[in-house]
Amino acid sequence: MVVERWLPIRWIHGLVAATIGGALVATLGVVGVVTATSASAGTGATTTPPMGWNDWNAFGCNVSADLIEKTAKAMVDDGMAAAGYKYVNIDDCWMDGNQYPQGRGPGTTTDPRRATAGRVDGHLVADPRNFPGGIRPVADYVHSLGLKLGIYESAGATTCQGLAGSYGHELTDAEDFASWGVDYLKYDNCGTVAGTADNQAEYIARYKAMGDALKQASADSGHAIVYSVCEWGNYEPWSWAADQAEADLWRTTTDISDSWASTVSLFKQNVVLSSYSRPGAANDPDMLEIGNGGQTDTEYRSQFSLWSMMAAPLISGTPLAEAGGKSAASAATLAIYENSDVIAVDQDTLGAAATVYSHTGKQWTLVRPLANGDEAVLLFNESDAPTTQSVSLPAVLGPAKSAYLARDLWAHSDATVAGTLHADVEPHGVRMFRVSAGATPSDAAAHVTLSATARNTYLESGTSTVLSETLFNDGRDAINHAIVGLSAVPAGWTVTPLAPAGRSVPGQSATTATWRVSVPAGTAAGNYAIEASAAYEGRGGEPRTTMSTITIVVPPAPPTTTAYLSDVNWVSVSGSVYKDQQVSRGIPSALVIAGQTFPKGLGASSGSDVAYYLGGHCSTLSVVAGIDDSASTSRGTPTANIAIILDGVPVYQGIVTKGTAVPLTQQIAGTTVLELSVDPSTGFGSTPVDWANAQVHCS
Repeated sequence: MVVERWLPIRWIHGLVAATIGGALVATLGVVGVVTATSASAGTGATTTPPMGWNDWNAFGCNVSADLIEKTAKAMVDDGMAAAGYKYVNIDDCWMDGNQYPQGRGPGTTTDPRRATAGRVDGHLVADPRNFPGGIRPVADYVHSLGLKLGIYESAGATTCQGLAGSYGHELTDAEDFASWGVDYLKYDNCGTVAGTADNQAEYIARYKAMGDALKQASADSGHAIVYSVCEWGNYEPWSWAADQAEADLWRTTTDISDSWASTVSLFKQNVVLSSYSRPGAANDPDMLEIGNGGQTDTEYRSQFSLWSMMAAPLISGTPLAEAGGKSAASAATLAIYENSDVIAVDQDTLGAAATVYSHTGKQWTLVRPLANGDEAVLLFNESDAPTTQSVSLPAVLGPAKSAYLARDLWAHSDATVAGTLHADVEPHGVRMFRVSAGATPSDAAAHVTLSATARNTYLESGTSTVLSETLFNDGRDAINHAIVGLSAVPAGWTVTPLAPAGRSVPGQSATTATWRVSVPAGTAAGNYAIEASAAYEGRGGEPRTTMSTITIVVPPAPPTTTAYLSDVNWVSVSGSVYKDQQVSRGIPSALVIAGQTFPKGLGASSGSDVAYYLGGHCSTLSVVAGIDDSASTSRGTPTANIAIILDGVPVYQGIVTKGTAVPLTQQIAGTTVLELSVDPSTGFGSTPVDWANAQVHCS
């Protein structure tokens, strides 16, 4: 899939990506140019995306006054508050009644005492065990530290954990929140009242009722409360929440989980909604998982960067204090959360979220205009292999006065770029820049990138490939005395020089060295890293170095006969994929589509990708695709976007809907790597999808 130059002219902010048959296409939305003087939306309590912390992801129902107060103190002590995080948000389970059981699993029910204990004489009551003084003393303590307190409720008769909901009590609850000193309300979507309709009009009415109540309570008390609508993107809250419910932010997605597949899935659901972002009105793809342990620091930096580019709220969901049996945040976690350069992009007062400038396969370029005339540029590598990506700065910003000044927001370094910016991007990683077209310092270093690529990155044992190392000089002036080489190669592999790189590299040009790399026969299947390096002299003769890494995959033996994919070893997988079964809500079950059971196949989560090495031996793929019958319909009829990808190129893209089986036959002759990919439709982030009877016919 290639969609190039989606945003060739600066300040066009109505660019909306529409999903058609699972493919992203560019359309110009009828949205006016966003400027720094755009009117704020919502309550007016905040004009930039809220920053803070929420207990749910790390602690669930184990919330208490002690946890909230320790976290608030830690936020001050560890620098989070100084970095801009000011909301300390209590999620579900703060109410009385939490001591009664909540139902778990199919067919169980919540103890009704949970809901009734949480309200006395019409007013909400905090759990006396965990909040012995109620909410007001907690708010007072948080306020004494210069921070603000958030709380949770639901637009239904109960919360998601079966406690008292706010339906029919909106004004009473809003006035109580204001009197307690609450500064932020997360308003969930559980406990739907029997007999109420399940449509957009009903959702708008329920969320508008609380919006009106908060407005009245704020007017009566003089205490403004940030309003966060959390209806999971079911009925397009981006189209009504700000104006009709007077909300400051709204969830666009299902709940996040601490996995790379979830991060990417929620990014894709949210990034296409950029035209709805403006000061005081934020798309919310859910909380940050940074530091919870399910992803690498590289992946966590990517989430932080993507959320900041999308002008999303930055709400930490990780332990920040030593509390509840959990350790405080590590230095590495805090370094991500407190990156002031990236935070400045998220909090930019223009309020314009990034749009997709280009998207090729799993490489993305996002561009976000900033209030002072700069542009934030993000190069995102969704794939499992390193890549070199580039973007033309004149096309993004227009002509520069001299050269562009590009600040690397994770390296915290400045460099000049004369035209095209190149960057080496690690797997699941990002490179994020703030770029100015104004005058650049005369002594600023040139932006230089080393890129290592291979003609084939999948090599069977006993074969070879040509590896290239390209040194890009994006600056204005030449770099000299360049030495390009390989600094680390797997033991036993043979490297033969083919062509050397040039010793001098003029501005806006590159030099390339090539090598033949051979894999010994008998090499075990796996991923093998080759490190490339370059040394050179920059302006004034100062010595500089740069490095790059390329991964060569030695794959398992490809199938040589007709085979079910569930009987073949995959070479990579992201998200949840199961062989010959589906796992929904943690319960293994058979693959069932539209009432038909399939004994063979793959059960996949939405937000998953699985790849197989075929080595050019196979001719046809046959599969029956569909939503597994175990998928919940509580949020409507679930759908998902599916794709068949051959050597990085999507050859089939479509939408599957629960209740319908889709038989597919795809010609795959000559394919080296086959991928099966599932992306969710908005609001259905955890939908189980089956690749039933998936077979490849090989020889």
